[in-house]
Amino acid sequence: MASLTIDGLAKQFADRGVLEGLNLDVSSGELVAVLGASGCGKTTLLRLIAGFERADAGTIQIDAEPVAAPGRHEPPERRRIGYLAQEGALFPHLTVEANIAFGIRRRSDRRSRVADLLDMVGLDASYAKRFPQQLSGGEQQRVALARALAPMPRIMLLDEPFSALDATLRRDVRDVVATALKRAGTTALLVTHDQAEALSMGDRVAVLRDGRIAQVADPVSLYRHPVDPDVARFVGEAVLVAGVARNGVVSCALGTFATMRDPTDGPVEVLIRPEQIRLPKQGTPGCVSGQVSSVTFYGHDAVVELALPHEITSTIRVRVLGQATPTPGQAVGVAVDGEVVTYPSTGSAGARASAPCHDPHCQKIPVG
Repeated sequence: MASLTIDGLAKQFADRGVLEGLNLDVSSGELVAVLGASGCGKTTLLRLIAGFERADAGTIQIDAEPVAAPGRHEPPERRRIGYLAQEGALFPHLTVEANIAFGIRRRSDRRSRVADLLDMVGLDASYAKRFPQQLSGGEQQRVALARALAPMPRIMLLDEPFSALDATLRRDVRDVVATALKRAGTTALLVTHDQAEALSMGDRVAVLRDGRIAQVADPVSLYRHPVDPDVARFVGEAVLVAGVARNGVVSCALGTFATMRDPTDGPVEVLIRPEQIRLPKQGTPGCVSGQVSSVTFYGHDAVVELALPHEITSTIRVRVLGQATPTPGQAVGVAVDGEVVTYPSTGSAGARASAPCHDPHCQKIPVG
């Protein structure tokens, strides 16, 4: 168990800067999920921490001891870092037991250590004599985790290790991995592009954007109080509404609401999550009117697209329970539960409403 401190980390390949002045602290025993879009430098960050790549600038410290700094590059084998890749990369010619024991130096410790690790990742002793090709994808990832934990690394790095698994298996395996890491007391850094994965696994989540950490917070704070609209869109679906704030209250096309933090008076963008929006009967006091454009049913819930009667035709997406699904063409009321988050406006309401947004999670509607 060890702490990790990254300060001013930078890496460039050819003429493209990947990481630029990245700062991140990971406490001992903590699991931090680094969330970022594909190609944003997540894997490069892990490779720099592991020592597979040399940093162009900045420092990496483990328990306050530098392993990367100007003029210093500790080789990977001296850093005591475990690495779990996307594909697991088990040795196909070795049994499960031999794969896990590969990194255990003391021969006398191997059998008991392997048994403990199999139990830790939720596999019984019968798996020890099997070969990787006799395992499912999820079982292979569990064995790969056990192998990575076998040498008792100070820090575990996880490079999108569940991306090749189907949805149900992915959820089950990540629960097993999170439990095993906590049980081992291992400090861990998980990189992923999957918002649900980051929010459900991380003690804290760090959003990587433009080579830097845009925000780091516990999952609840990150989702409820994103630092800006871009982070809001990236960690979940976001309805962004142009509004006007006065004295801690904001008015917009969906109504008048208290804000989670006092904004500067004047034009703002209002963040509302789809699950905050209710669809009571049309004409319910305090509601605006809307009409159902389409419904996408997922079983446990559904996504409803609503058309709102404004000078500029607008649509928003709402999440409702599966048993409360309206029908296309139905007129409904639209109400918002809870406080909202606001951001200073970057332009006039009309300009924001008409400007195109190509992010599928971005929904902007004009002020009412």
